[in-house]
Amino acid sequence: MTELVVKDNALIQASYTLDLVEQRLMLLAIMEARETGKGIAPDSLLEIHAHSYAEHFNVNKETAYTVMKDASKGLFDRYVTYHDKNPKTGKDRSFHCRWVDKIGYEKDTGIVYLRFTHDVVPLITRLEQQFTSYDIEQISSLNSAYAIRLYELLIQWRSVGKTPVFELEQFRQQLGVEPLQYKTMSNFKKYVLDFAVQQINEHTDITVKYDQHKQGRIITGFTFKFKVKAKTKKAIESKRDIDTPDMLTSLKMTDKQRGTFAAKLSQMSDLSSYAKQGEDYKQFAARIETDLLNEDKQAFYLPYLQKLGFQQS
Repeated sequence: MTELVVKDNALIQASYTLDLVEQRLMLLAIMEARETGKGIAPDSLLEIHAHSYAEHFNVNKETAYTVMKDASKGLFDRYVTYHDKNPKTGKDRSFHCRWVDKIGYEKDTGIVYLRFTHDVVPLITRLEQQFTSYDIEQISSLNSAYAIRLYELLIQWRSVGKTPVFELEQFRQQLGVEPLQYKTMSNFKKYVLDFAVQQINEHTDITVKYDQHKQGRIITGFTFKFKVKAKTKKAIESKRDIDTPDMLTSLKMTDKQRGTFAAKLSQMSDLSSYAKQGEDYKQFAARIETDLLNEDKQAFYLPYLQKLGFQQS
């Protein structure tokens, strides 16, 4: 049975710092809640068993018992920072909230019990229209929390195989790099980025490479291109969840919708790097409106359109 981790893309894009074991616990909780049909609700006390951790991440049970016990202590203090827009003013805002409000460990059975906070629950659900799903097998061999986070960020763009520019400071936060960690670019690339890319290329279903973007001599961001490995492409197609939106479906929009959404897209901060030099909002919107007529380019805009409330019929 395909064991999917399903996260709302708002959470994928959020900034949070979890170590490797904590991140694995969270993924197991999400996956097992979904696969058992229990779902996730503010009052759900979820169980993660040591034998499940050992099986999925290829460690012995004794190691699983130990690392899960230690991780359960630290996870209570972890928090996530996510961003949205004020529905009244349209202004950007950010929130900090804890991942869990209750967590415990049962020594004799090696079970971790946890309950997601009320604020996080809506971000972790298979009922959201905009979400990313992936097989937990793809990250089971990754032994870097940075690699797991990078994989999550990349697969939001699986349908187009390339990402927008990830601005450096936000990208560091999304990977979970602390402000004082790996401050020099050489250390960041060596210990975080290059190592994560190497892990993804060796152990997951995609191969990835990146380009760096500069202002003068200063690196300010990165873009990524990736493709599904040939030997896994057919398997992935056969395992697609029937509830997963088909990102490759041609967008069905009226001329009026196309113009309206193009105007909104042109003013999104997430797309500002795609405006040409000297191009104003009106010119940028006109170019986007033309792009939305092109099926090859529609998939790129779909995640942004969904942020704006567009629903594919």
